[in-house]
Amino acid sequence: MARLPRPLVFTNGVFDLLHVGHVACLERARRHGACLLVALNTDASAGRLGKPGRRPVLPLPQRARLVAALGCVSWVSWFDDSGPAALLALLKPEVYVKGGDYHAERLPETALVAAWGGRTEIEPYAAGHSTTALLQRIRGSASEGRREASR
Repeated sequence: MARLPRPLVFTNGVFDLLHVGHVACLERARRHGACLLVALNTDASAGRLGKPGRRPVLPLPQRARLVAALGCVSWVSWFDDSGPAALLALLKPEVYVKGGDYHAERLPETALVAAWGGRTEIEPYAAGHSTTALLQRIRGSASEGRREASR
């Protein structure tokens, strides 16, 4: 970790069913520094977030492999806590990035990152792109197919 190029950019999330909104946010995040580290919620941590349905759909090793395959991502890690504070404190990134569905002033990580002179950046939300919406579309299509098959 000491050899990670600086400035280090850090972001975190579940990144379940990787979609274009995730990719766009990660690509924009990478532009803030020399290296992008993505910290994933473990399956247990993701399950505690209260997302609808049985989540995450993909287990941590699969999510990590998908995120690591993106050219904009330098390193993938994970955390089992409710948030990434311990990992942030260990790595002390210069930039902490979250998607536009968050507000910097409401994130507990904002003050933590500022304590060592870092900053928090909020990237625009990719409207119409969310894992929840994608799952609803998939499940709706599957339900429609079952209705057609039973006729």
